[in-house]
Amino acid sequence: MDIGVFIPIANNGWIMSATSPQYMPTFELNKQVTLKAEKYGLDFALSMIKLHGFGGETEFWDYALESFTLMAGLAAVTSKIKLYASVPVLAIPAPIAARMAVTIDSISNGRFGINIVSGWQKAEYDQMDIWPGEKHFLNRYDFCAEYVTVMKELWRDGESNFKGEFLTMKDCKLLPKPQADIKIVCAGQSQTGVDFAAKYADYNFCFGMGLNEPKKCAEAVARNVAAAKKAGSNTGALLLFMIIADETDEAAMEKWEHYKKGADLDAIAWMNHQGEADPRASLDVSAIYMSRPPSAMNLNIGTLVGSYETVAKLMDEIAEVEGAAGVLLTFDDFLIGLDQFGQRIQPLMKTRADVVPA
Repeated sequence: MDIGVFIPIANNGWIMSATSPQYMPTFELNKQVTLKAEKYGLDFALSMIKLHGFGGETEFWDYALESFTLMAGLAAVTSKIKLYASVPVLAIPAPIAARMAVTIDSISNGRFGINIVSGWQKAEYDQMDIWPGEKHFLNRYDFCAEYVTVMKELWRDGESNFKGEFLTMKDCKLLPKPQADIKIVCAGQSQTGVDFAAKYADYNFCFGMGLNEPKKCAEAVARNVAAAKKAGSNTGALLLFMIIADETDEAAMEKWEHYKKGADLDAIAWMNHQGEADPRASLDVSAIYMSRPPSAMNLNIGTLVGSYETVAKLMDEIAEVEGAAGVLLTFDDFLIGLDQFGQRIQPLMKTRADVVPA
């Protein structure tokens, strides 16, 4: 089971609270986080893209770096870890994203992949007057299918003449070709999104669920496995979990309860409002799934809270979920959390016994 880190490209990470660790995104912070992940033998690092935050008392995600340029910088200072940038498909043309990917592939010597962001939050694009209208909610994965097709044609052939409903290429060129296979990741939660991932992506993110319930995501993983089997692909499921650890279960839980007391209700409410704009909104659509209670404060990423021994056992339980290809981790405090994981948790995990930190 591969393990990656969801690096803090936006302020305050993934906890919408005024009492959780507060920090601004900088290249230096993300460099330290990624170098620690590489040092401890983690397999990949991924940065999201967020173009409009959620506001509130904490100004949640109002401060954010750009994903491709950040990962280009990280590619130059790392040597082993796989790196993924996120592309907002409505804001960056497919041939430009493909060319940026080839550039970072060159910088990293073949350690680069792309996370496809289909665009569920209207405000991100409406602010630039590039929101295509409410119809996008209904056809965003059709758009993404054409987008990925164009990129893959350019990487494979060095040119594309694709003509679709949304994209048209006219003798579009791209050389040099990438030196390694550029993997595609997405985060489809609706059945449409899961089917898209099974056909066009190498990995699909599934949200973890609940508090200290690592196997609660098994149903979502099973949907991914079934879709991949139907599509005849090997699309793997990557699970999202947050780790809040300490010397004892009691100390870790005390931190979690402290963070909950400071929940930024205005930011959470604003995110909920954005999610409700999707006319297809249901519990399996990403925006609604992320914001539903009781874990809206940390975007409904599955939460592992406990002593180092407890978290190690819970991580091993995730590996038992059939079809789980890997885990993407966040932390309350990334620098401290990665040291805790690398020095105190990972050495206790049976599933990471073969990992030798640098």
